[in-house]
Amino acid sequence: MDEDRLLQVTVEGGVARLVLDSPANRNALSRALRGQLRGALEDALADDAVRVVVLDHTGRVFCSGMDLSEAAGAGAGDQGVRELPDLLETIWTAPKPVVAVVRGPARAGGVGLAAACDVVVAAASATFGMSEVRLGLVPAVISAVVLPRMLPHVAHRLMLTGEVFDAAAAATGGLVDLVAPDGEVDAVAEVQVRALAAGSPWALAETKRLLRAGGLRGSFDELLELSARAFAGDDGQEGIAAFREKRPARWVPTL
Repeated sequence: MDEDRLLQVTVEGGVARLVLDSPANRNALSRALRGQLRGALEDALADDAVRVVVLDHTGRVFCSGMDLSEAAGAGAGDQGVRELPDLLETIWTAPKPVVAVVRGPARAGGVGLAAACDVVVAAASATFGMSEVRLGLVPAVISAVVLPRMLPHVAHRLMLTGEVFDAAAAATGGLVDLVAPDGEVDAVAEVQVRALAAGSPWALAETKRLLRAGGLRGSFDELLELSARAFAGDDGQEGIAAFREKRPARWVPTL
């Protein structure tokens, strides 16, 4: 077994399944995982045999966001978040439909990863959170894919509070398409995969192009600078340290 492999990839029956497999750090978007996921996505999109891409995960957590251990001490120009726009845009603009299967917690960049997909199926027990502000960060990059999905007033509140919300609330707010009982997630996701695979590849690509008209790149260029500055800034570094040390950040009032 390749100990450096953080992503399981299988292609069968026209479906490419990309399974985040880094449970030891809650499937955080480390440099290695970002690279492997980006490469696997590009391979799947270039493979004519692949009709649908499924993004799934091992372990309890779907994705905890950026790997904060890599962000500690890095300057704005060296932050891994700089690679996130390309990853999200690859999913967002993919000519093939992408289905996210969220079985557990999704946080920050993990929410962005799901939001970039065409269909999001979540287990009833899954939870979500755009927790950036609590870490001295800004949900800038993920806003480019989250805001087109979610009801504006719901996204507004949840991005400002950073609070955790359940799958039912995520569905009501527009982030999640389908909520399934925990034991039925695979069956519900499979129905969506088969429905998508029934479409003409050309028609699906053109429909996605229509639905994604306008693109994300202009937004990303500006948002990325804000996000990178936040990660490298004083509050961002303090928030990251507080999170890793399991203590309140210095700005949290004592009540």
